[in-house]
Amino acid sequence: MATDRRSFLKLSSLAGIGLLSGKVHANSTLKSQDRTALEHILKEAERPYKPVFNMSGYAAPALDIVRTAFVGVGNRGAAAVERMSRIQGVDIKAICDVQPEKASAAKARIKSSGHEATLYTKDEESWKELCRREDIDLVYIATHWAMHAEIAIYAMEHGKHVALEIPAATSVEDCWRLVMTSEKTKKHCVILENCCYDFFELLTLNLARQGFFGDIVHTEGAYIHDILNSFFQEEKRYDFWRLRENAERNGNLYPTHGLGPICQVLKVNRGNKMDFMTSMSSDDFMLNPKAKAMAQEDARFGSFVNKPFRGNMNVSNIKTASGSTITLQHDVSTPRPYSRIHMISGTKAFAQKYPLPGKIAIGDNDFMDEESLRKLEEQYQPKIIKHIGELAKDIGGHGGMDFMMDWRLIDCLRNGLPVDMDVYDAAAWSVIGPLSEWSVANGSKPIKIPDFTMGRWKENKVHDIDLAHGATTEVIKV
Repeated sequence: MATDRRSFLKLSSLAGIGLLSGKVHANSTLKSQDRTALEHILKEAERPYKPVFNMSGYAAPALDIVRTAFVGVGNRGAAAVERMSRIQGVDIKAICDVQPEKASAAKARIKSSGHEATLYTKDEESWKELCRREDIDLVYIATHWAMHAEIAIYAMEHGKHVALEIPAATSVEDCWRLVMTSEKTKKHCVILENCCYDFFELLTLNLARQGFFGDIVHTEGAYIHDILNSFFQEEKRYDFWRLRENAERNGNLYPTHGLGPICQVLKVNRGNKMDFMTSMSSDDFMLNPKAKAMAQEDARFGSFVNKPFRGNMNVSNIKTASGSTITLQHDVSTPRPYSRIHMISGTKAFAQKYPLPGKIAIGDNDFMDEESLRKLEEQYQPKIIKHIGELAKDIGGHGGMDFMMDWRLIDCLRNGLPVDMDVYDAAAWSVIGPLSEWSVANGSKPIKIPDFTMGRWKENKVHDIDLAHGATTEVIKV
């Protein structure tokens, strides 16, 4: 259909203000009267901060023995206790949980001798007593999401390094509080993003660093995992905490599994940064119907009926300073196969992990056959996999990536090395959650992603995956 004069003039005026030019910047078209839905998120995203001390590349004093305490062992934390008890130089001092039986069960999973493992189960603030102990170096946090930042900040203020489960925080403000506390205390704040230690992800990271993909044009990551039924199972989700999160927030609530490995490939916070993002959610077709059905069987779920549940599928798009783009998906409530996608598209080559097995192609040719891919893996497999990969598979934890993550953290602390995933990663990867909420609530408008490095991303160096230093920590046989 031909464009009439009125439409032509309208298009011309839009082009004149840049809306058709592809040069629209995040927040550039917003005015104060537009800032209605979730305005606090936008205000926090725009708040300026001044750097205190750069934790990227910081090597804390070496700890031959890493005196470790665990807070939250109802689910993943208990498995972490078992894994850490297999690592040389770890001394488990304390275990804390609001459910005494969970703390006792976690202690029973310790596989080596000589661990004090005092239990803290008196009340919901017992973790503070644990953090105030002077004989603890590292607090490993695996509680429900809302407690992650609060415990981590308190622990750092009391002289502890922290390792915290994902997401590190659920608000922009808490992401900044983590950063500023880590900088002021010079204590590491490590996000426990295990997917950064999966084998295909580490291979593609090394390939990217060696220029195999050429310039990276586009990437995709996801957390697609049908865990809907578990939201309604109290033994799996204490106080139904994850159901509550999904009933109150609408966006990508769990971004880091897909985003973390992609950010490492794109050198985010270490030569690159995420600039701005947009986000869109589908309607809810699963959560409220499930709540209604469950309420018929259990009156406790009646209060969840007709809550403003999160849209089942969220898609977020991110533009980086380098010009590369990232697409993230989040869906934990529709019946479909598990996927984190992990796709990298460059000017020379392409890789995608899901559907399994992972696939790599050079140019526009078909994917490599098994033998060609095996030879490529042999050539480009990072030394961390060669050193600890097979042992990690034997010990387990999502195929070995959990143990490799824990081993690497302890080896860095024992050797006084910079950690692989620092507080800036914890903040930048986690902040996508609340920023996606704002964009969804505001018609998918773009929003600027805070630069938690405060400009230092330009000089920060990528982390070591070739074990140039360290790798002295042994694995305890049982």
